[in-house]
Amino acid sequence: MPNAIDATLIPGDGIGPEIVEATVAALDALGSPFRWERQIAGLDGMRRAGDPLPAATIESIKRTRLALKGPLETPSGGGWRSSNVRLREEFKLYANLRPARTLVPGGRFENVDLVVVRENLEGLYIGHEHYIAIDDDPHAVAIATGVNTRRGCRRLLEYAFEYAISAGRKKVSIVHKANIMKALTGIFLETGVDLYERKYKGKFALDTVIIDACAMKLVQNPWQFDVLVTTNLFGDILSDLVAGLVGGLGLTPGANIGADAAIFEAVHGSAPDIAGKGIANPTALMLAAAMMLDHCGLQDRAALLRRSIDATLNVDEVRTGDLGGRHTTAQFTHALVERIAAG
Repeated sequence: MPNAIDATLIPGDGIGPEIVEATVAALDALGSPFRWERQIAGLDGMRRAGDPLPAATIESIKRTRLALKGPLETPSGGGWRSSNVRLREEFKLYANLRPARTLVPGGRFENVDLVVVRENLEGLYIGHEHYIAIDDDPHAVAIATGVNTRRGCRRLLEYAFEYAISAGRKKVSIVHKANIMKALTGIFLETGVDLYERKYKGKFALDTVIIDACAMKLVQNPWQFDVLVTTNLFGDILSDLVAGLVGGLGLTPGANIGADAAIFEAVHGSAPDIAGKGIANPTALMLAAAMMLDHCGLQDRAALLRRSIDATLNVDEVRTGDLGGRHTTAQFTHALVERIAAG
């Protein structure tokens, strides 16, 4: 395969193999830009290799520095940590990019086009937690420690600001809670405002907004925002809220970006209740593949994939059940491949 790009492919669990197969078919219709190394993780990794994140999978991503993955389940019990978190930590994937765009009209909000950029490695998600026992209650007190570093804040904010410029975005909003968490989120706000003043002023508009006010404003008037950049916990919450504005997680892709690797995914779960029924919506993972194409400098193919998805949903009206349609995963994929072939 001449000029193919080596990439790791992880089908994942539940509906993962179905939506991955559909996405690979769409990419093949675009000219097979990737040469896949198929690997396992999640429950599939546990069953076949005794580890939800096998060493072979890690080594593959180290070689390719690029991966597309389906949803992963974390095994119950045994002290296993989330494979998604382990991947972020292993490859220092500090930026989580979550675009949300209205694809199917007729919802509560029209023409929404937002991007959440979430810090992915620090904050309250570092897992420094413990209990203190009092009398006969071993869990009488729970304590969690959050950590944000100047370096971690700066690299994430620089990524968000550079993304805004390259994507032609007009405004970036720094979301924080520095009025209460003066140190933990104050360092993020302070770093962002200083960076903007020194390096980015005039290249886009900057505003700052407190997290709770931001949540309210998003559901009142989402069009007042463009790019939102925030810390780990707030970004996790806001990215799901923003997904809800455009129809849910089934339409929302994600990218995890680090200095030495990038992993693209559908952000929804593995939906084991519908696995194997052929009714899963592959749109989120296909949009993640479009982000992967952009990341690799294949913007023309990414644009064609997005246009074809829009046309399949809205011109051909081929939609899976979660979008009010009656089509199967295979029928949606077939219609999309025909759209791609038509250019």
